[in-house]
Amino acid sequence: MALYINIGNNGFRTTRNSEYVDKSGLIGVVNRTLDTRFKFMCVSRCRRFGKSMAAEMLCAYYDKSCDSRELFADLEIAKDPTFETHLNKYSVIFIDMSNFTPRFKDTPKIVDFIEDRIKRDVLSVYHDVEMLDTDDLMDCLVRIHNATGEKFVLIIDEWDAICREFKPGSEAMDRYVTWLRRMFKSVNAADVFAGVYMTGILPIKKYKTESALNNFREYSMVVPGKMARYFGFTKDEVKTLCEKYSANFDDMERWYDGYIIGAEKSMFNPNSVMTAIDTGVCTNNWGKTGAYDSVSTYIQCNYDGLKDDILKMLAGGRVRVNTTKFQNDMSIIRSKDDALTVLIHLGYLCYNYDDNTCSIPNFEVWEEMRNAVEITDWTNVVEAIQNSENLLDAIIDGDEKAVARAIDIAHDENTSILSYNNENSLACVLFITFIAAKNYYEIHREFATGKGFADFVLIPYRNNDKPAIILELKYDKTADSAIRQIHEKRYTGKLHNYAGNLILVGINYDKEAKTHDCKIENM
Repeated sequence: MALYINIGNNGFRTTRNSEYVDKSGLIGVVNRTLDTRFKFMCVSRCRRFGKSMAAEMLCAYYDKSCDSRELFADLEIAKDPTFETHLNKYSVIFIDMSNFTPRFKDTPKIVDFIEDRIKRDVLSVYHDVEMLDTDDLMDCLVRIHNATGEKFVLIIDEWDAICREFKPGSEAMDRYVTWLRRMFKSVNAADVFAGVYMTGILPIKKYKTESALNNFREYSMVVPGKMARYFGFTKDEVKTLCEKYSANFDDMERWYDGYIIGAEKSMFNPNSVMTAIDTGVCTNNWGKTGAYDSVSTYIQCNYDGLKDDILKMLAGGRVRVNTTKFQNDMSIIRSKDDALTVLIHLGYLCYNYDDNTCSIPNFEVWEEMRNAVEITDWTNVVEAIQNSENLLDAIIDGDEKAVARAIDIAHDENTSILSYNNENSLACVLFITFIAAKNYYEIHREFATGKGFADFVLIPYRNNDKPAIILELKYDKTADSAIRQIHEKRYTGKLHNYAGNLILVGINYDKEAKTHDCKIENM
C-alpha cells in the first residue's frame, strides 16, 4: 500500500469504532465546491478541534481504492443528494506535513523530500503513464490527467507545520511557499485537481500585499463561514453525549463551552468533551496535548494595554481586537492586536465577529490562561490574582476591614483601566477583583431577583461548599444602606436554596475620602 496516494479508509474506520459525533455534513459542503472555482479550500482551526479527523474522513469518502459505503451509511452525508456522486470516485493524495517536520530542522531539503516521496508514490500507481526524467510532481499529475482523464483530490493536514516550526524568512520557508504556488497557482492546477482541502492552525500566510495562494477560499476561527458547525461540538450534541453516558451537562458547559464560531454562538471543545466522557471527570486537558507555542510567549509581548486586556478577560470581560492586520505568522507579532489574534487561532480566546471582541471562552482555558500569567513577569497582574483570593476569603470570614482594604488596593491598581467616578465604575473594579471567585462561583452582574437587580450575585458551582454571596454597591452613601436595599427589595428571594449559607455584602465608596467601607451580614 502506498503512503501518500489512495491510502484507504483505516483512519476513519478507527474513528467510527470509537464514540463518534456525526460531522459528515462537512463532506456535502466540500462536494459542492468540486470542479468549481471554489475547489481550493483552507480550513484552519485551533488544536484539539478535530482537524486530522476531518481530513481522514474526507480521505475515506473520496478514495477510490476502498469501499467506504458502510462507514457513511448511517451518517448525515448519506442523505445528501451528492453522496453517491462522489463516493470513492477519486485518486486521493493525502499529506500530513507534521510527519515531515521532525526529520528536518530548518533545512530546505524538506521540500525536496516531500516532493520526491509523493512523486514516487504517484508513479508506483500510474506506472503505465509515460514520464520524463525531468518531470516534477506537478508535471506527473498533468501527464496522468492528460492520459487518463482522471482528476485528483488533494488533502493536506497541518499544512502550516513548516510555517510554524521553521524560522521565518529561511530558505526552507521560501521553497515551501514556492512549491505550494507551483502546485496550486499553475495554469494546470484547475485541470488536475477536482478539489483541494488544506487544514491547519493558521490561515494562509500573507506575503507583502497579498496571500501567496489567493485562489484559496479560507475558513478560520475568525471567519468560519459555512464551516462553522463543523469546527466543534454544538450544545445539542454535547447534551446527547451527556445523556448517553450519564455525564453532568452543567459541568461540561462550564468547562468546555463558550466558543463563538461564526453563526454558532455556543461551541464546545470536542477533544476535551470526549476526554471528560471517557474519564468521567471534567478537568483541564489543555496542557496534556502538547501546545505548539506557550501562551505566555504571546501575552508577555510588551504592548501597551495588553496586560489590562488580559486582566479584564480573566475577570470575565471582553476586549476589542482588530484581527485584519495579523500576517498569519506566529513569529511576526507586531502589536497587541496581533498577540490577541494569534491566541484566537490557538484557541485560548474566542472571537465574536458581531462586535469584533475577544474573550476567554470557558473555565478550562481560563485556568490555563491564569497559569500562564502566573509564570510571567507581570507582577501587578499576579498580585491582583492573589489579592482576589484574599478578598474572597475575607468576605467568607466576615472581615469587613479586610474587604474594604482589598477593594482599595484594586481601585488603586486599576485606575489605568477605568475612570472611577460612579457606581458603575465601582462595579467594574469589583468584577476584576473577583477573578479568583471564578474558581468556585458562577458570577452574575445585575442579577434579576426580588423587586430589582442585585449588583452582584455569586452562586457556587455544584458540589461546592462555598456560601452564596449577594453584593450591593453604593457611591457616596453608606454600606449599611446597601444592606438595607438587599432586604427591602428582597434580593434573597431567588436564593432560598442557600438559606443558612448566604452572605450579604454592602460596599460604599466615599468619593471625598477616596476609601471604601464594607458591611457583611450572614443569613
